[in-house]
Amino acid sequence: MNMNKLVVICITCLCIAAIPAIAQENNTTTNGDETNVTATPTVTPTANETNVNETNVTETPTPAPTEAKFRVGPTVTLRPVNDVIDKSQDGLVELYMNNPSLNDVTLTADVQIAVPSGIHVYGEGFGYGGAAGTVAGKFTVPPGTVRTIHINIKADKVGDFTVHFTGLYWPDGDKDAFQQISLTHPLTVKEPSPKPLDTEPTGGADEAGETSADTANGLPLPSGLLSVIAIVVAFGALMPRKK
Repeated sequence: MNMNKLVVICITCLCIAAIPAIAQENNTTTNGDETNVTATPTVTPTANETNVNETNVTETPTPAPTEAKFRVGPTVTLRPVNDVIDKSQDGLVELYMNNPSLNDVTLTADVQIAVPSGIHVYGEGFGYGGAAGTVAGKFTVPPGTVRTIHINIKADKVGDFTVHFTGLYWPDGDKDAFQQISLTHPLTVKEPSPKPLDTEPTGGADEAGETSADTANGLPLPSGLLSVIAIVVAFGALMPRKK
């Protein structure tokens, strides 16, 4: 009897000792049957990675139009030369324009002359004023060019007069960059111009010869009379030598 109890106790102890091992084996088997799944994160491409795959296109900027302007300021002046008018000379004013060669644009000038009645104005690019009014002229001066316009003023009556010059000049293509010039020129007419409607300047050898001593009442001296005078002068020069 004691032996049987001892056997039962041994078997019970073995069973109790084997239970943890069996439980561990079941856990191992369960873990072995499971599949380890690792979640792969989704990669979102960034803006920089997207730009790498794209073709780089560089746009060439359109050049802005070059503004018409002077690098060096031009010279535009009105210079009075003569303010007395008579039979032998006209009134004279010079329009001087200089466009330096450093500039790339053409100088354009627009000049107007206000003339009183009886005054006539002549010059390259100008008309003439036969009555009270305005005479105008437009001029262009390319870069590296100098122009001088002689403005002759004639009169058909005696008196004191005033001629007003006004003008604008600007770089060709940019009228907003205009500059102004002006001149008020008094004139004294001692004698009316001999040909106030003639565009040629008054004066010269032909006109001066008309008032010289070798004319009488507008007619030249006869050639025979000039020969006699020459002989008398030569004879008088020889007389002192005979003495």
